[in-house]
Amino acid sequence: MLGLGGEGILRTRGYERDASRLINRALDLGITYFESARAYEDSEGYYGHSLKERRKDIFLNSKSHARTKQGAFDHLAQTLRNMKTDHLDLWQVHDVRTRDDVEQLFGPGGAMEAFVEAKQDGRTRFIGITGHHDPEILGACLDLFEFDTVLMPVNPAEPAYASFLTDVLPLAVEKGMGIIGMKAYFRGFASRLPGYSGMEPFLRFALSQPVTTVIVGCDSIEQLEENVEIARNFQPMTRKESGELVASVSPYARQLMYYKP
Repeated sequence: MLGLGGEGILRTRGYERDASRLINRALDLGITYFESARAYEDSEGYYGHSLKERRKDIFLNSKSHARTKQGAFDHLAQTLRNMKTDHLDLWQVHDVRTRDDVEQLFGPGGAMEAFVEAKQDGRTRFIGITGHHDPEILGACLDLFEFDTVLMPVNPAEPAYASFLTDVLPLAVEKGMGIIGMKAYFRGFASRLPGYSGMEPFLRFALSQPVTTVIVGCDSIEQLEENVEIARNFQPMTRKESGELVASVSPYARQLMYYKP
């Protein structure tokens, strides 16, 4: 139910020892879903350096933000070299934002051709797509291709803003997709909300949605262990509890979701 995202210390350069300790501690704690992206600094290399014989124990994935077939293939080749593996368990189209993105991806010579070929030849087991900004754009992509997974924001600010929870999540559930939640803590801004001193309500909210897993980026082993403890003690929120949290967060929704247009 909990995965290690590519943010936090994994989106840095020059922290091989700390990143390796974090990755291996996550494995020791029972996390098996590990995520990165071609755009995330040295994150892929951290995994390649750290996993070694433990690669077989995890579900490893990365992303490409390329919009052309050749660009995506170039990204995949680099990703596999960095991660020291011959295949990904999941390869994701990264951060689709605009109609132009969609037209490029699905047009002649677009990146989707590379994703399909990579699945056919075994370089990835599954194909996913991610969206951070516009639920309408992400929903349109789900109508154009039978993706295996979708990665989207899942947090209590969503219902009061442009909402992936209402516009994309039901469609993904209907399609039987793997649903990966991100930004449970609004990129860390949850800690600034008045009246909330801990992370538990926000991760609990995300885990209470019909998701397959929720990914968190961690700056330290202490943060990782705190998130694992919340997941281990997880009890689904009631509809009343979820509604109260959404209502308390809604006055700050626009600031929390600032990265949307």
